[in-house]
Amino acid sequence: MSELITAELVDLDLSATTKDAAARSLAERMVAAHRVTDLDGFLADVAAREAQMPTGLDGGIGIPHCRSEHVNAPTLAFGRSAAGIDFGAADGPADLIFLIAAPAGADDDHLTILSGLARRLMDPEFTAALRAGTDPAAVAALIRDEEATPEAEGTEPESETAEAAGSAPFRIVAVTSCPTGIAHTYMAAESLAAAGRAEGVEVTVETQGSAGFKKLDAGVIAAADAVIWAHDVEVREKARFRGKPLVDVGVKAGINRPAELIAEARRKAERGEISAVSEADDDSGSGDGDGSGADHAHFGVRLRTYLMSGVSYMVPFVAAGGLLIALSFAIGGYEIASAKSVADHFVWGEADSWAALLNQIGSAAFAFLVPVLAGYIAYGMADRPALVPGFVGGSIALTVNAGFLGGLVAGLLAGAVVMAIQRVPVHATLRGIMPVLVIPLIASAVVGFLMFIVVGKPIASLQKALTDWLNGLSGSNAVILGVVLGLMMCFDMGGPLNKVAYAFAVGGLADPTDGSLKVMAAVMAAGMVPPLAMALATTVRKKLFTKTERENGRAAWVLGASFITEGAIPFAAADPLRVIPSVMAGGAVTGALSMAFGATLRAPHGGVFVVPLIGEPFLYLLAIAAGTLVATALVVLLKGARRAAPDAAGEKGATGSDDSRVTVAA
Repeated sequence: MSELITAELVDLDLSATTKDAAARSLAERMVAAHRVTDLDGFLADVAAREAQMPTGLDGGIGIPHCRSEHVNAPTLAFGRSAAGIDFGAADGPADLIFLIAAPAGADDDHLTILSGLARRLMDPEFTAALRAGTDPAAVAALIRDEEATPEAEGTEPESETAEAAGSAPFRIVAVTSCPTGIAHTYMAAESLAAAGRAEGVEVTVETQGSAGFKKLDAGVIAAADAVIWAHDVEVREKARFRGKPLVDVGVKAGINRPAELIAEARRKAERGEISAVSEADDDSGSGDGDGSGADHAHFGVRLRTYLMSGVSYMVPFVAAGGLLIALSFAIGGYEIASAKSVADHFVWGEADSWAALLNQIGSAAFAFLVPVLAGYIAYGMADRPALVPGFVGGSIALTVNAGFLGGLVAGLLAGAVVMAIQRVPVHATLRGIMPVLVIPLIASAVVGFLMFIVVGKPIASLQKALTDWLNGLSGSNAVILGVVLGLMMCFDMGGPLNKVAYAFAVGGLADPTDGSLKVMAAVMAAGMVPPLAMALATTVRKKLFTKTERENGRAAWVLGASFITEGAIPFAAADPLRVIPSVMAGGAVTGALSMAFGATLRAPHGGVFVVPLIGEPFLYLLAIAAGTLVATALVVLLKGARRAAPDAAGEKGATGSDDSRVTVAA
């Protein structure tokens, strides 16, 4: 195994003053060491990870990190800053900066070693030695020697103080997890374990990170007095912890204030509180704030996760069913939807029979859309016991004509009902049948009652009103909706707002109308603009872009044509203030024109490859071309203005000479 860090990857006099510049400086050392193959591509991945959650930690530590396809070997680079660099920590700038690079397919051994470093950063003696080191080789050796024996995946500290006193220790089981699963996951685990040792509390931690997921023994969970979740992604197999006092916080809370969390767990246990499996504690906050408003932010993140869970499972049904139906219309015309069942009437040599077959297969796939959406929203909330009531609620939503909105509500209701049932303590003899019999039975009955009797009809009325509104859109109203959808598709290019707009569009395909088909067309057209605009910009004004960006621009032609909006992310991550507003403007123009032209689309994906299936195809392509030109012109204008006026980083080009180059900050 190659060394993760060498003297060449250590900078004891890091001169950077911003986190982007620090990441670039350390990443350049990785490139020189042949550990990173594409500097700008890697920095884009680092920036994307940083956008999810700041990587600064209390105690003057910054740990920018990511998994990236541009990394060919797990690598650490260390920088020490005399002035300090702001990485978003509550206590101020960081002077110890670790850039952690893991390959996209890194094996568990390498990731365990990286997690060992994350744990070591919780040791004051280790950080003091890093601050005192004067020789890069010695600092690299210090890190390597300590990394060679990382801790086990689960942390099971001994509680000698309590046992020496002749009493059973207070026992806590904890789960830690973060989006990348490399650093924060393991730092929180070590921090909780260390705080437990100091308090005489037995803390056993399950780390749900990238270096493996080893479940805690059921006996350990059963013997625990309380549970702590320090997580920024959903805890897996949550039902194991039901019936226990629960402290539910963000992962940074586990790193920065573990003693408070342990004390809160004690208080809940002493008060006899039995928390719902996914209940958020009112006093603990979401991770790294002061508690004011943090709970609401954490709940919002979780709600988005629940909804996106349902959408992610639904989209393959939409894609398969929608494309099959669209192909059937291309072969047999729209009247093929009323053809007789191919099970009774199918002629091998007739094109209409094949068109009817494709249409009926696609329609069968579409029949699952709302149940799958509801089932997997519930699954995201309360795991497998919630699947049955979620699917049942989604099916009832179709029965009462509540449609896509009914599926959303049914999924949330099913998850909430299951979570409420899981809160109830049960005898040990019943626990085995709870998830497979009792919970699905009771939850399905409750959700069915609510959907049939209480909320189904009102939601159906709302769904009908929305459908009528979409069908009645014309003139300026349609254009305004197109502008809004275009802005949402291009703002975060595959992020939450993009997914909300896309989910709104594909939801309309479950019960297609003229209005919903126009929405689908506008959404796909706008989503194609960002990568196409960046591809065109790198072609017409090459000098405004780095070599790597020009190479990415060639790939962006294909990505844009295929409706893969994420193809513009490397450009947006490198220069967000110029790229994002430009592509948003282009997307708004395209969305507005598509709606104004009355273009329709029955396929949820495909880009230019499904143009023959689009209503008003030539006007549709014109809308895409117009938005692409607008976005290209703006990004070239903004980048050109920047080139004329050198930035604070000292870029060349103050004289405006043609042979100068612009370095795009990460």
